[in-house]
Amino acid sequence: MVPLDFGRMFLGDFSPLFFLEVALRTVVIFGWLLLLLRLMGKRGLAQLSPLEFAIVIGLGSAAGDPMFYPEVPLAHAMLVIALVVGMQRLLAWLVIKNESVETFIEGVPVELVRDGVMFNAALDRSNLSREDLFERLRVAGVRQLGEVQRVYFEQDGNLSVFLHAQDAPPGLPIVPPWDLETPPSVTQGGRGLLACTHCGAVCPVDGPVPPCPQCGRVAWTHATADPLGGGPQGSGRDGGDHGLGLGGPLGGGPGTAPG
Repeated sequence: MVPLDFGRMFLGDFSPLFFLEVALRTVVIFGWLLLLLRLMGKRGLAQLSPLEFAIVIGLGSAAGDPMFYPEVPLAHAMLVIALVVGMQRLLAWLVIKNESVETFIEGVPVELVRDGVMFNAALDRSNLSREDLFERLRVAGVRQLGEVQRVYFEQDGNLSVFLHAQDAPPGLPIVPPWDLETPPSVTQGGRGLLACTHCGAVCPVDGPVPPCPQCGRVAWTHATADPLGGGPQGSGRDGGDHGLGLGGPLGGGPGTAPG
């Protein structure tokens, strides 16, 4: 191999038609990569959209290989980088002009919690477990689900958490983490407010435990306003009796699935 052979460095020993093949390979691989990232979901994308994540991977691979592979001509890598950037600009323009393209590439927000009740089907579609949700809510300072009015899973993979402006009703405790201390199960019935450990719905009970009106499971624990406060279970922070219908600017009652 002759060092500093500029013909080999920029063009290699390929036919000029190979540039067309490089362009075709770039379009196919970039489209396939974008599709797979879209199907993978938002959870692993950190704060990048699928399009931005695909751009990072495509540019990283195109820029990295010719740096240490002598058989990869620089002109080919330059063409790939130019095509990736050009496709990004085209798709960014289409996202602005066409809402259906924006929905396909960026996705849409997903409602995960409404008035302290989890939508388990939405969690499954978002590739999130209850433990994942509880962890993120604890990071946001949430101690029990009754504090939560709405939770949305945004396009960038982050959670938007909206809490009640005033005293929160009792709800399913998520502190301490269930891996460290599982909330006690209620199986024999009793009197007071119980929280479903499967969906978070709160139900007043006076007698045997019923199936959850939201999910149909029989998996209850005591609803609490402050899991770490040591106060009585099933009572609000002000000692009053909170009903299940919650008001506020977001409105709506618990247990209504998002459209």
